[in-house]
Amino acid sequence: MKEEQSTLGLKGGAMQGKVPETILIVDDEASLRESLKALLEAEGFTTLVAKDGLEGSALFARGGVDLVLSDLKMPGMGGMDFLKGLKEKDPEIPVIIMTGYGTIESAIEAIKAGAYDYITKPFKPDRLLLDVQNALERRRLSEENRYLRKELEERYSFANIIGKSPQMQEVFRLIERVAESSSSILIQGKSGTGKELVARAIHYHSPRRGRPFVSINCGGLVESLLESELFGHLRGAFTGAFVSKRGLVQEAQGGTLFLDEVGDMSPSMQVKLLRALQEGEIRSVGGTNIIKVDVRFISASNKNLTQGVKEGSFREDLYYRLNVINVTIPDLSERKEDIPLLTSHFLKKYGSSLKKEILRLSEEAMAALLDYSWPGNVRELENCIERAVVLAKGKEILLSDLPPSLQGSQGQHLIGVKVGVTLEELEREAIHQTLHYTKGNKALAAKLLGISERTLYRKLPQSE
Repeated sequence: MKEEQSTLGLKGGAMQGKVPETILIVDDEASLRESLKALLEAEGFTTLVAKDGLEGSALFARGGVDLVLSDLKMPGMGGMDFLKGLKEKDPEIPVIIMTGYGTIESAIEAIKAGAYDYITKPFKPDRLLLDVQNALERRRLSEENRYLRKELEERYSFANIIGKSPQMQEVFRLIERVAESSSSILIQGKSGTGKELVARAIHYHSPRRGRPFVSINCGGLVESLLESELFGHLRGAFTGAFVSKRGLVQEAQGGTLFLDEVGDMSPSMQVKLLRALQEGEIRSVGGTNIIKVDVRFISASNKNLTQGVKEGSFREDLYYRLNVINVTIPDLSERKEDIPLLTSHFLKKYGSSLKKEILRLSEEAMAALLDYSWPGNVRELENCIERAVVLAKGKEILLSDLPPSLQGSQGQHLIGVKVGVTLEELEREAIHQTLHYTKGNKALAAKLLGISERTLYRKLPQSE
């Protein structure tokens, strides 16, 4: 997106102090070309002029044109062919057609072919300038939306769901396969594992990426409010409903609705959600009309919904509708080899936002991170690193910069040393306890012991 297109200037549609926007004028009447050129340049725009569509196409091909003013009736390449050629090169370029009274029907055909608007000759300068300004404003908004959508897609790319552990690699492979479909997905995992991040990544890699991603926490709302938020309500449907309101299902039309903590829904709300999934239709609170919807549902829960079905707290038919594809996010404690990678990511993130250059963690600090159980999962790790970056006095995060709960984790697995124990025996016990702690993960054990994997493998026969 061009920097100069981010703000409007004081005159017309051009920017003061910025590179002016460029308007291509195409008309076979030399006097009209010159008068339009003078009018627009007086408003701060840069102009290019051409006598027909062929010459206009050549100028447009050089790039940098923000809007085109074109006559409809011209010798050689006429306005309609010129318009179609422009739209093939740049579907977003705004084109205003200039036409006489006798060719209004042709102008309407031009609108259908992609022209922004048409204006009949002779026209008032103010009317033309208003049309130009409105067309450029729409182009700016379109470019901003495209830029924001690209930012979102990059932010929620699979590359930003960090993890090299076998468990996370399996998750990556699964969500890449399911993103292209419109099937319902159930994401399961404990709080803080990143369920919404996975849901957003799936959406922004799906054919629905150009439509909304809407999120709601089903556990944070009482039943009546949740129903209104999801399905909308009519004015007067309940006390305080002073105006009608569209629900989030409608807001997500064509896109994705993420239902976080879906396991907290009441039985009656489960019935209404089931109807939306089965029939693709909803009814607003207080309404009688059926509203057809096209939405992909991605749900998440930190509860065991299978157990909920057995206990009768969660509908079996809804469970199977939501759980067409199941994605389970492992706890951070089950993939500790990802901690250094995640830590590096959060160091860069908060070092940049807080304008502090933090290069590394001390060995003691990293050992504490690896030793901790992380009940709050990745979210807790992120909060921990943010706190440490704030408190750090130098370029290295020390053990003292970490929360007290992590400082206390050091020393929990120390080996008691008795007088007369040989170094070989002590080494064997250290390897044995470390492998037990890492549940047999030799790569992580080697990292914790401060030795290479090759060295660990060499010493394993002596430790077994």
